[in-house]
Amino acid sequence: MSVTKKLFGTMPDGREIYCRTITSKDGFKAEILDYGATIRSIIVPDKNGNSVDVVLGYDTLGEYFENDGYLGATIGRFCNRIRNSKFTLNGKEYQLAANDGVNHLHGGMVGFDKRVWDVEETENSLVYTLVSPDGEEGYPGTLKT
Repeated sequence: MSVTKKLFGTMPDGREIYCRTITSKDGFKAEILDYGATIRSIIVPDKNGNSVDVVLGYDTLGEYFENDGYLGATIGRFCNRIRNSKFTLNGKEYQLAANDGVNHLHGGMVGFDKRVWDVEETENSLVYTLVSPDGEEGYPGTLKT
């Protein structure tokens, strides 16, 4: 197995976003972006040995900004909707960012899918990490992912 990386695009604030590719000896290949810890592509051999991409992904970083489909992205802090963008924990009510009408969807306005993740790269693995500070999108407590 090997890991390679190439520049995929640049964030509006100038941070560079990389696409890292893990390739195995038997033809499996996965491409993962720093932006949203997004799985951009997974290529596997079909029954005839032909390489087939089984994941929907965009060709440019700009397309991830322009479209709202969450394709391949890591979702968080919450996956799905929270009605009326609020919840109660230990007797305290928390108001979250409303980004789906009055509801909170997939972590809010700037969920994990829109964050640049830190990456630890080894010879044959990738570890993506992210810290969501207390209060981000209205959530209590710091979360290390």
